Amino acid sequence: MRFFLLFFLFNFSLYAQKANFKAAEKFSQKNLSEMLKTTRVSPKWFHESDKFWYSYTTTNGKHFYVVDPIKKTKTKMLDNLDFSAKLSELTRKPVNHNNLELEDLELEEDNKTLTFSVDSIEYKYNILSKNLMKGDSVNEEEDNEWARYSPDSTYMVFAKNHNLFLMEVGDEDSVEIQLTTDGERWFSYQWKHGDTTTDKRFRSRATWFEDSKKLYANRSDARKVDDLFVINTLKDPRPELEIYKYAMPGEKNIPQEVLEIFDVNSKSRIDVDVDKFIDQSISLHLPGKTSDRLYMTRMNRTSDTLDISYVNTSDGSIKSLFTEVNHPYFNWNYSQLAVINEGKELIHWSEKNGWGQLYLYDGNTGRLKNKITNGGYFITGRIQDIDTLKRKVYYQAFGKEKNVDPYYSMVYSSNFDGSGMKIITSKKYNHRTDFSESSKFFVDNFSSVDHVPESILKDAFGNKIMNLEMADLSLLIHAGWKMPERFKVKAADGITDLYGVMYKPFDFDPEKKYPIISYVYPGPQVESFTNDFTVSGRYNTALAQLGFIVVSMGHRGGSPMRSKYYHTFGYQNLRDYALADDKRSLEQLSERYSWIDLDNVGIFGHSGGGFMSTAALLSYPDFYDVACSSAGNHDNNIYNKWWSEIHNGIVAEYKEKEDDDGNKKKELSWDAKIKTNQSLAENLKGHLLLTHGNIDNNVHPTNTLRVADELIKAGKRFDMMIFPGKRHGYGDYKSYYEKMMWYYFSEHLLGDYRNNVDIDLPDSKN
Repeated sequence: MRFFLLFFLFNFSLYAQKANFKAAEKFSQKNLSEMLKTTRVSPKWFHESDKFWYSYTTTNGKHFYVVDPIKKTKTKMLDNLDFSAKLSELTRKPVNHNNLELEDLELEEDNKTLTFSVDSIEYKYNILSKNLMKGDSVNEEEDNEWARYSPDSTYMVFAKNHNLFLMEVGDEDSVEIQLTTDGERWFSYQWKHGDTTTDKRFRSRATWFEDSKKLYANRSDARKVDDLFVINTLKDPRPELEIYKYAMPGEKNIPQEVLEIFDVNSKSRIDVDVDKFIDQSISLHLPGKTSDRLYMTRMNRTSDTLDISYVNTSDGSIKSLFTEVNHPYFNWNYSQLAVINEGKELIHWSEKNGWGQLYLYDGNTGRLKNKITNGGYFITGRIQDIDTLKRKVYYQAFGKEKNVDPYYSMVYSSNFDGSGMKIITSKKYNHRTDFSESSKFFVDNFSSVDHVPESILKDAFGNKIMNLEMADLSLLIHAGWKMPERFKVKAADGITDLYGVMYKPFDFDPEKKYPIISYVYPGPQVESFTNDFTVSGRYNTALAQLGFIVVSMGHRGGSPMRSKYYHTFGYQNLRDYALADDKRSLEQLSERYSWIDLDNVGIFGHSGGGFMSTAALLSYPDFYDVACSSAGNHDNNIYNKWWSEIHNGIVAEYKEKEDDDGNKKKELSWDAKIKTNQSLAENLKGHLLLTHGNIDNNVHPTNTLRVADELIKAGKRFDMMIFPGKRHGYGDYKSYYEKMMWYYFSEHLLGDYRNNVDIDLPDSKN
């Protein structure tokens, strides 16, 4: 008996480890962010100049600099001690010279007057003479957030009572000019569709042309779309019903887009007949400085056919330039149309060759002039810069360099005719660039999860002009923080390379065994891990300190930056496509590292990650042991139309129907059924924590409640928390939820059960 008891105690000690809550709290996202200072130079370019200024904070304080690329100089924009003394004298208050808090900071077009406000008082500082002057009180009402000013600052446009109005700028007694009378709730000129019975002004859906002669409005008619609602249980004094329009996959009635053009001088209006595809979506592109044309992309409901055209703004006629078909769907996240030379030419992004590439078209005829790029690498449609004088385009590309991580954004330039492709960011990290107006220079910010962020200045040929900054990580390192590690594994097919990031406890001991937790997001527009520098990996760093190995990696059907095949791998399999790769990746890591305990596996994620983590626990119940699933779209049949229909697919069906007179006609319907998590409820073996905000109007709480209902019917134990008064992101309850996860994983993966009541006060003595 004594032998059995000793054996039991020894065996239990292997699996009942104490979670290190003290370390997790110390390295929480909130605490780490306070230790981290500036990581990126954000240049503010001087007016019509290649000079720029920026602010940067290190442990030595916050400083402001002016950089002159021509002279290759970097000087302080202001002397903090002298400036703070002058400001303190004017405000009659103490000023922290180490961390100047200046609101609404801007450099005026004279390139010498720096304006800012302190305590709602405006100040002006001459960066040349060093003179500081106190101005008038800032009238917050004059900010006019509801107004959209014409480029020549003559008029402002706004919405009121759902209609569109113009008003001249500068005259307090200006008369409101009403342009429309057909606006109404759910078919409004306002950005917000809420019902209004007052004369309050709102920001409108109108956009100015650059020459200020015309504007256009792109409204969405949602009047026939079915209602959805949530109940704000915390509304005082009574709970309040919130109603909104929400189109779901396969529904007949979805929002219909409308385009109208308004002439400012005549106050006339043209209703443009934009219909080409049934239930289409449109995006609009200004031509440049003129208002004669408006370029337009129209996409069909199945998202596999688009039309590029332009609208004649004088009569509303449309000229179709070219149509493109791309199966299974167009990548909306990176698609872009750049209108150049006042519409004479177009740069169009397409995946027609299996990777994102750039194509040059004639803007008048739609004729393909040439490919700008061409190859087995991915170029984002988010063009960095276009130099129309030198006929060069600067862009991000992924996967072109064979010895560079395919998730690292490298920046290249090419001539419009497709010649002269040149890499201008040589460092093997993730790059973010900001070009000057002249396109002669750019600031290059680069980093990775295992490299300190750096910022340098380069010319358009990729030559380094000077170093600007390197992030100050001294407080983090002093506290014991360490960078996460990158890794590469194979997908379940044994061929495709998958990339990921691993977070370890900072007191890591290779002789110990650690449960492993996977942080997931299925995509397909993005994957769960980042290649940019991160101190927290959102929840990952803190979670690892409890005593876990936390990993996050890609999978087939995730990032569009790999290839069209990789990106669309999950088409028509929205629930299951990512699961086998996640499981196989964890298995490979355990085969590689003896300190990974594959008998204790956790998984968690938010939104799509909440959907995926529950699907994994229920699809592989003998592999995954614990899941924390927050705000998951567990039933994509009731999630929003565009997401579900694009990524899982939708089929048009024409059924023959007979009317009252016996006449037969074909009626269009849509089929978009998607597999759900609740259908797997009976598979549950492990521990599942479901959470949701009760006024989530993005992923409706019904998604989680339907899973709960089926789990109850199947007689399964699980845990659930509904956060009162919270939207999709949980707001200020994020910290509470994070600690819920700490407890949940510690209890069910480490065997560490706590009985403290205050969730923010775990035992700090371990």
